[in-house]
Amino acid sequence: MSTLTRRVQLLLAPHQYKRLEALARARGTSIGALIREAIEKLYLQSDEKERLEAVRSLANLRLPVGEWEQMERESMRGCDVD
Repeated sequence: MSTLTRRVQLLLAPHQYKRLEALARARGTSIGALIREAIEKLYLQSDEKERLEAVRSLANLRLPVGEWEQMERESMRGCDVD
């Protein structure tokens, strides 16, 4: 994890704090680490989700494809292949 340089104040209801405190203790971590992990997973991984969606979209394209031998020749063009 990168160096933490910004502070955020967050107010929680007593029941929220108690649940987070118990979870942090069970995991051997801090409440702050739990909150940072949740933020990362929920809000900051959209780039990864967008990339996966783009890959799925590309995989679903119905593009013309040549015969295997032709595709192999084209992919090896410029390579030293015996």
